Amino acid sequence: MQLFAFGLNHNTAPIEIREQVNFSPKRLKQALHELIERELAQEVVILSTCNRTELYCGLEADTMPAIINWLSHYHNIASQLLQAHLYTHSQADAVGHLFRVACGLDSMILGEPQILGQIKSAYSIARKMGSSSQLLNKLFEHSFSVAKQVRTDTAIGSSPVSVAFAAVRLAQQIFGDLSGHTALLIGAGETVELAARHLYENQLGRMIVANRTIERARQLAKEFGGYAITLEEIPIHLAEVDVVISSTASTTPILSRADVTHAIKIRKHRPMFMVDIAVPRDIDPTVSELEDIYLYSVDDLNEVIQDNLRSREQAALKAEEIIESQITHFMGWWNSLDVVETICLMRDCAQTARHRIVMEAKRMIDNGKSPYDAIDYLAHTLTNNLMHSPCAQLRQAGYDGRDDLVSAAQRLFNLTDK
Repeated sequence: MQLFAFGLNHNTAPIEIREQVNFSPKRLKQALHELIERELAQEVVILSTCNRTELYCGLEADTMPAIINWLSHYHNIASQLLQAHLYTHSQADAVGHLFRVACGLDSMILGEPQILGQIKSAYSIARKMGSSSQLLNKLFEHSFSVAKQVRTDTAIGSSPVSVAFAAVRLAQQIFGDLSGHTALLIGAGETVELAARHLYENQLGRMIVANRTIERARQLAKEFGGYAITLEEIPIHLAEVDVVISSTASTTPILSRADVTHAIKIRKHRPMFMVDIAVPRDIDPTVSELEDIYLYSVDDLNEVIQDNLRSREQAALKAEEIIESQITHFMGWWNSLDVVETICLMRDCAQTARHRIVMEAKRMIDNGKSPYDAIDYLAHTLTNNLMHSPCAQLRQAGYDGRDDLVSAAQRLFNLTDK
């Protein structure tokens, strides 16, 4: 079995492609079950966020084309189009890729912490579905340790930089002081919660939280002094808001062009700033064609984000050193699995010999032999039994001129010249 990681992200695919191959939580479980059921992979974890969809697999190398073809058919996207945006990593490169993703080094925002929680969630689902076993369990748990070490030993997370932070900063650039403005937050996940925190800290005047589950909306709204509504109530309140930040798991748009057009008329064309962080998108993309609307997707935030990365770049260099060291550590563990079977065979042979010789020594004592004679017999016979095969092989190696085997034996048995 080999380790492969393949997928696409914000660097290799535009949002139009990423949203086509995104897995909703419900489809994620279905996909894991299908991959294992069809025996396309022996182990698999699927990580799907707004910025990336990646599959981490334990499989045979010759099954890679089949699993990529499965991904194409599963999402009904042309294979040639999909592969134009895919990257593939194997073995140590796959390990390093996951470590960098977990540390936020492969994110749109360098060092952002949200991705680690998303990885943990993806891994947890795979564990529950039974699609992650020895290899991926060790890999993902190791990635969590690496991410913790990087955050502890570097300043990678010292600056408040995230998609949510960038969205709030852009709102400030458009409106200036936010104290006289109202924001509508659609969704109640981690990104929206972070946006709410940044808005609250920047003295936002009023906050409305809309969510499919009203109770979750109320919890978030209460924390930041906001007002909770359902998704169905959004058109009623849309004209009241100046800022809209949306991030849900909906597979269809939450805000239509008609909804926004109606709100703009009521607002008498006062500008409205919108950030659609979701993939697939929550806001109809044609809304950007309307006057007095500033609509940004996650890709549009990249320029704003770049201005906030300076303090993290040096920390990223230190993080790379930690990651390289941990790749070596993980690969050492993985490579050691190859000799486990050999070690078990050696131990079984030794245990079989020990049992046979101990039984003979006991019979000697039962037949009246001195215990000292029995112990001497046991030690002498066991030593000869264990050493016979290695010594015979070494003699043959010397005869054949296999100095490499002789050197390996000296290292294996820790032998030094006296």
